[in-house]
Amino acid sequence: MQRRHGNGDGDEGGARARQHRPRRGRLIVGALAGVCALAAAGALLLPRPPGTGADGGDAARTAGSHATGRAGTTGDTGMTGGTGNTGMTGGTGGTGDGIGGGTGRGRFAADETCDRPEARSPAPSRDETGETIRRIKERGYLRVGVDQNSYGWGYRDPNSSQERVELSGFDIDLARRIADEILGHRAPGEPPNIRFAAVPTSQRIPAVQDGRVDMVVRTMTITCDRLDDVAFSAPYFTTGQQVLAPAHSGITGYDRSLAGKKICTADGSTARLRLEKDRAAGKPAVAEADIRPVVPNQLDCLVRLQLGEVDAVVTDSALAASQAAQDPSVTLMGEEFTEEYYGVAMSRDSEDLVRRVNAVLRDYVADGGWERAYDEWLEATMKKPADPPPAVYRD
Repeated sequence: MQRRHGNGDGDEGGARARQHRPRRGRLIVGALAGVCALAAAGALLLPRPPGTGADGGDAARTAGSHATGRAGTTGDTGMTGGTGNTGMTGGTGGTGDGIGGGTGRGRFAADETCDRPEARSPAPSRDETGETIRRIKERGYLRVGVDQNSYGWGYRDPNSSQERVELSGFDIDLARRIADEILGHRAPGEPPNIRFAAVPTSQRIPAVQDGRVDMVVRTMTITCDRLDDVAFSAPYFTTGQQVLAPAHSGITGYDRSLAGKKICTADGSTARLRLEKDRAAGKPAVAEADIRPVVPNQLDCLVRLQLGEVDAVVTDSALAASQAAQDPSVTLMGEEFTEEYYGVAMSRDSEDLVRRVNAVLRDYVADGGWERAYDEWLEATMKKPADPPPAVYRD
């Protein structure tokens, strides 16, 4: 039996539509000042905040994962390899094979009747006696697969004046909250409780299955097909597929205006799967479009769009909004044509960890942490009030 749970406490239970209010935190404005490379050349220049110096600090400016590992200092894993972001080293021992709540193996059973994948996660629990959580505690840090190229979600700010540019964004804040609740907050100078590994879109599931990370927090949509490979937390964000194209391209959305156009998607993304499915079904939007352009990472689609190599991008509206904020010459076209939910991906053998993460998500929304992160990282680009999705569990 499924149970619907509100994301708030007390009389305010459930996801509530909040009144729009001024964004807290930094407001980053401006435009994408240059073009990032598809391989090893070029640089991603994010919008410069008002009042920064001429150089904006000595920051990592490449769109690929060129930042070096700083284990023992910031807890980041080594991240190498151009736009592929496939290098993941340091702190990757263990498989994360776990016991659900300390009461037996927490293996998720395949569900051939899955029609609401966002409602298949187990109910929250603060129990930390399971094998997966025990191994994480013994190790002393959480290994999390993330993006470092998605503005507002997981990225390194090239305008930062800090000596070492840390990863920041909505997904990064959530990952840090999970680590703090499971392992305890670490004061400056103490060993870090989290290590990040940059993973491309197509490698999110393999990174979990191979035990390279304990979880992936990387704008990953919960789908029935993916539930055959990984387990997901309850949803933490609602989005949908949308078209991104140059403002004066004549493209109006996911419709016949795409005829004869080249459409870019990321390998392994729900956008890619949707285009392939619609092409097979003969849908007018893609029947006469070229959907062959595929890249390892979503940001590469924006680069190809800027270079004129493709005519449009299909991706989650949340990511498209961030890319439009980076480059004002492109804009979101039409309406969202799907409804999707982001979740934290974990091993199917780690039900104890999944339940614990669901408890973190519930607390994160209830105490205002989710809304504060949204206000800081996403409100300026999404241009709508914070509205976390309601949690619906399988039990």
